[in-house]
Amino acid sequence: MTKPLGEFDLIARFFTRPPRRAVLGVGDDCALLAAPPADERLAISSDMLVEGRHFFADADPEALGHKTLAVNLSDLAAIGAKPLAFTLAMALPEADAGWLAGFSRGLLNLADRYDIELIGGDTTRGPRNLCVTVLGTVPQRAALLRSGAKPGDDLWVSGTVGDARLALGHRLGEWTLDAPEQTATMLRMDRPEPRIALSLALRGVAHAALDMSDGLLADLGHILRASGVGATVEADACPASAALRTQELPRRRLCQLAGGDDYELLFTAPQAARRAVEEAAEQAATPVTRIGRIDAEPGLRLIDALGRVLDNAYAGFDHFRPSSSPP
Repeated sequence: MTKPLGEFDLIARFFTRPPRRAVLGVGDDCALLAAPPADERLAISSDMLVEGRHFFADADPEALGHKTLAVNLSDLAAIGAKPLAFTLAMALPEADAGWLAGFSRGLLNLADRYDIELIGGDTTRGPRNLCVTVLGTVPQRAALLRSGAKPGDDLWVSGTVGDARLALGHRLGEWTLDAPEQTATMLRMDRPEPRIALSLALRGVAHAALDMSDGLLADLGHILRASGVGATVEADACPASAALRTQELPRRRLCQLAGGDDYELLFTAPQAARRAVEEAAEQAATPVTRIGRIDAEPGLRLIDALGRVLDNAYAGFDHFRPSSSPP
């Protein structure tokens, strides 16, 4: 009979690696890290993924491991920080070796890609809940803050927007996608790509940035409030994948403007920096698209391709609003 996995067995088997940059990593009461250089600042963020709220109970464990770290790396990208280390706290209904093998593989493969080190955490029994705290470093004056947008700035978005919401709608039975569309959009929902390379290339170019998790317009509102400005957004300028371009216009707008779970960068930069933004995008091998402008007048104005004002009735995801669309 196979011996059941205990808490420290599963940590040792699936999550313990020799320390690299850490002075002391997994296995003690605290990890120890060397302080960053005097001209750099430590960036810290935490995100929690809860089964039934952020992911389905039948989620592939390897994809879930990837996403658990990816959404946290995306927070580092939002501020222009280079990944350094992370902790992982988990509540699990059982110590399932097969599930843990897939989850740790997805998590640590992504960690290796971005050279970020697992240095500790916690495990307990309970409803499945995954919480990562990431640490990164950013030069003192290079952080991309939400409060930096200025009137006249261009508004840019990376990659394409709306696929995760399109996939979710299919999964929830709101609409039906064909097999190729399902494959393409489910990949975007299950395995988002943090835009670390682009954010590092935008240091000194962009004025403000954040990563989109709750919907483009809802997240843009955070920048507008923090910066004390307004914006005009061209609704149909948002970059769309091939799968999303085939959808009827109301559905496409819903997915792109209010969908969430994209984890693309939304950022502002002065008009004079357009070439610099394009060069940063080329350097990072990540497409970017201008979708609007920052205005001195407060408020968010939504227009179509002909400049006609559209009603803005798009609400992003809210963890405490019952009408949001979780799994």
